[in-house]
Amino acid sequence: MRSVWRQGNRFELLPESKRFLPEMFRAVEAAQRWILVELYLMESGRLASDVIAALIRATARGVRVMLLLDGYGALGLSNSDRERLVANGVALRFFNPLAVRSLARNLSRDHRKLVVIDGDVAFTGGFGAIDEFLDAWYEVAIRIEGPVIADWVALFARLWDSPLTRGRGDPAMVRQLAGDVATAGTSKGDMPGRVVWGQGYRYQAIRYSLHRHVTAAQRRIWICTPYFAPTLRLRLRLVRAARRGVDVRLLLPGDHHDHPGIRYAGQRFYGRLLRAGVRIFEFQPTFIHAKFSLADDWSSIGSCNFDHWSLHWNLEANQEAFDAGFADDVAALFERNFAISREIDPTDWASRSRWKRLREWLFGILDDMLARVR
Repeated sequence: MRSVWRQGNRFELLPESKRFLPEMFRAVEAAQRWILVELYLMESGRLASDVIAALIRATARGVRVMLLLDGYGALGLSNSDRERLVANGVALRFFNPLAVRSLARNLSRDHRKLVVIDGDVAFTGGFGAIDEFLDAWYEVAIRIEGPVIADWVALFARLWDSPLTRGRGDPAMVRQLAGDVATAGTSKGDMPGRVVWGQGYRYQAIRYSLHRHVTAAQRRIWICTPYFAPTLRLRLRLVRAARRGVDVRLLLPGDHHDHPGIRYAGQRFYGRLLRAGVRIFEFQPTFIHAKFSLADDWSSIGSCNFDHWSLHWNLEANQEAFDAGFADDVAALFERNFAISREIDPTDWASRSRWKRLREWLFGILDDMLARVR
């Protein structure tokens, strides 16, 4: 399966759960033939209960529902919720369930997020079915219509039928979508788009795509990621871009963070980036879990963080778009978030305490050790 640019798409930016969750639930309620859902995080709670109820209503009216969850990310989904899904006709499978005899393989996780309805509309982003997405975490999604949906369906089908996937849904179910996949996503607009994915260190198309666009950018490079532990190659590209006059900005989490150690490890790179002219903003209201990037008129939204976990082990997928109007929407979202963030002052950062420097160093060592694990 190759990642190719396709014409004739329509993309809509859906910032915050109060925008994308109602859109997704409306699409699920309108489904007539089939629903595909692929998530990393799903744990029992208010949001998961609402998702389960919506999927069960769909099966009751004859819609085929396939739910693909990560074997680790779904550990918080209770047995009763799992049984309720299966008992009501939802095909439920888990990617790479944890195994004592395969400790190294346990590191590979399905971190992708995807909802596809009838091959007509799809959603991706950084969302999951856990209650933090209701009000505690800031997230962004994208609504997709058009020919690229066929690539999302093919990506889902390949993993559903993978030898690493287990569960009580028939692996052959996705083969029955072959006809729908061939005709999925008829032309709905004029936006070029491409599905790009990664499979840990084995296939890093997302990383390489970002590198190419950062290198080629002439006006702006704005990146939002919740887990900032960039590779040396990316850091060098950002520094070079800033030095040649490109407006380079990073939107990163502030004190609200689910894994503060990753934040501290990433802060050890602030100094050189700031000296080169990169502007760094730390989001203040809540934990910002969104993953979206902008380089001139190219944009990318999806599941991939720029940390070692995503780049070395996870299965990831992003929706790329190359459209000036959509890029303006993404830029406006960035600007709104920059306005409620704290910009790091280079002078203040250079005079930070010894304790903060020690903290960065210690967590940096741990991050480097993690990067060497294979």
